[in-house]
Amino acid sequence: MTERENLWAPWRIGYIQGLDKNSASKERKSDCFICHNFQTPEEDDKNLVLWRTDKAIVILNRYPYNNGHLLIAPARHIPDLSDVSDEENLEMMKLIGQTQKALSLAIEPQGFNVGMNFGRCAGAGLPGHLHIHVVPRWNGDTNFMAVCSDTDVISQSLTELLDLLKRISAEHNLPNI
Repeated sequence: MTERENLWAPWRIGYIQGLDKNSASKERKSDCFICHNFQTPEEDDKNLVLWRTDKAIVILNRYPYNNGHLLIAPARHIPDLSDVSDEENLEMMKLIGQTQKALSLAIEPQGFNVGMNFGRCAGAGLPGHLHIHVVPRWNGDTNFMAVCSDTDVISQSLTELLDLLKRISAEHNLPNI
């Protein structure tokens, strides 16, 4: 039997410890960090907001699966795709393409995972506010849901990446919605 390797990810503890708190609050809109971010544009840098439009927001994930992990969410606090308007859906789909472009220019990933989780049992960390994950990928990087041995971890601070993405966004007129 081979010795098991550990990958330390101390930034995840805040998320893990907050699970019970979020469950206890029944996912109230007042407890939603996405809604908070929409209501506080003056705190965009602190809240890691990359872009905002009338209908959606793009935020760096504080608990990323990989470097460059972004969240795209509608402005409205809605839990399911069945609640999304055609306009919101189109805006978020366009933002997926724009985030892929910005991330490609900034950190040159070799691929992307784009996905959604509905309900806590499906992995949703914030089941009350629908959001889309855009996760850059590289050959040999971490598995999307599980950390494996012999994994290369790409390290970059969230604020450094936010600054880089904002600079590239300005240079390339992104998002171009």
